Amino acid sequence: MATLLSNGQQSLMASASNGQEQQQQQQQQQRQDEPEQQHVEIRKSSSPKPGAMPSLKLNRMGSVSPKDKRVYKIVLTGGPCGGKTTGQSRLCTFFENLGWKVFRVPETATVLLSGGVKFSDLTEKEAYKFQENLIRTMVQIENTYFELGNSSTRNCLIICDRGVMDASAYISKDKWEKMMAGNNWNPVEMRDNRYNQILHLVSAANGAEDFYSTEDHACRSEGVDLARELDYKSAAAWVGHPYFDVIDNSTNFETKMNRMIESVCQKLGIDIGDRLQATSRKLKYLVAILPPDSEFPPFQDFDVVHHYLQSAGPKVQARLRKRGQKNHWSYIHTQRRPNVHGQARIEVKTQLTHRDYMNLLAQRDDAHFTIYKKRRCFLINNQYFQLDIYKEPGHPRCKGLVLLETYSSLTGDALKNCMPKFLNIVKEVTGDPDYSMFNLSLKEDWSTTKKFCRSATHGKQEEQSPVPAKQYHPYDENSD
Repeated sequence: MATLLSNGQQSLMASASNGQEQQQQQQQQQRQDEPEQQHVEIRKSSSPKPGAMPSLKLNRMGSVSPKDKRVYKIVLTGGPCGGKTTGQSRLCTFFENLGWKVFRVPETATVLLSGGVKFSDLTEKEAYKFQENLIRTMVQIENTYFELGNSSTRNCLIICDRGVMDASAYISKDKWEKMMAGNNWNPVEMRDNRYNQILHLVSAANGAEDFYSTEDHACRSEGVDLARELDYKSAAAWVGHPYFDVIDNSTNFETKMNRMIESVCQKLGIDIGDRLQATSRKLKYLVAILPPDSEFPPFQDFDVVHHYLQSAGPKVQARLRKRGQKNHWSYIHTQRRPNVHGQARIEVKTQLTHRDYMNLLAQRDDAHFTIYKKRRCFLINNQYFQLDIYKEPGHPRCKGLVLLETYSSLTGDALKNCMPKFLNIVKEVTGDPDYSMFNLSLKEDWSTTKKFCRSATHGKQEEQSPVPAKQYHPYDENSD
């Protein structure tokens, strides 16, 4: 499928050799000359040059420098009465106040169903064809907004009211796989590469039943039980996306909306100051042994490969991640600079094409092993988990290592009750340098190397006192 390399991604090549720069320029010209494709196209979001804060400064015309411009595509999904309409409005207001251009992509299913279509009246064949055409229509509508975002001179947030994977919640697995194969679609492109972030707003039917209502939505008629079922199915459709956030009903609605905005700002690396209360934090746990697959809820497995890159200084960390299923891959470049403008840590993540990924591999840091993992993603108790199973080849310290990761604003018994009971969790290792991927990948012995990071601010080589886990910035190690 066709991909576009943004100007922000071009800046990642600044540290490559002159020969690589010339090669990249040729590749950029080739991409400009390539014709548009008729099938699903993945629009990559642009990011600022490595180590730089995302630019929010506008010139007199409200535009930003082309090399700093960002296009960020999110999906708001969830069961009925979860707050998607209000969430769109809140995100729109918040980011417009930051100087961003915001586009809101309408929900395709609502557009089609409001035209007189009753899903219950369709035959099995008609329902299958309706879902297929719905996805094709959705892709075309989204691509229209993605094109506008790419041509805008301002930072651009594109909010999709549901995304293409939501259709899988309303069709059997066999028919979904048949539809994917018949249209040459695959989950890595349709789910992981197409959108930057997925926000699942849990239905009020699950945890806030007193507020569940169908009165204000012409196309909504679900009872509480059906709404719960649809909520779970829509969440399960997105399991496997690398940046999937579940916004539950553990707080009041106003705080729920703030948590949603906070989650987007965190992923973008935007300093929100004290405008929103920081609640969600990264948690990491050591797991004793991997149980049989039969004990897991529905899950998605991925092959993941990490390479650490040479960096400009001891306080800067850069790495590449290759993540895929069935030989379909997504590529991410992560640049981290600690203690920027008073923040504990800033990360800039940029989606790459395969060619740019291969170019950047020339900058691999020989002081680190390549990290190989199997990553298992699953949803349980409205909580999204990633289980990293380290694989060989690698340092002996990684043999048999299994780490569980999640983001949560819960504490105490509420958090304990959400944890997967079928896993034998040894202890919490959030912020423990012995379980930092940066340290785990070091070739030298920890007792003698000067590269070992003794604080959560990975990339700093001087020893510091550990910071209490509750103060850790949500962008902890292994977050990609």
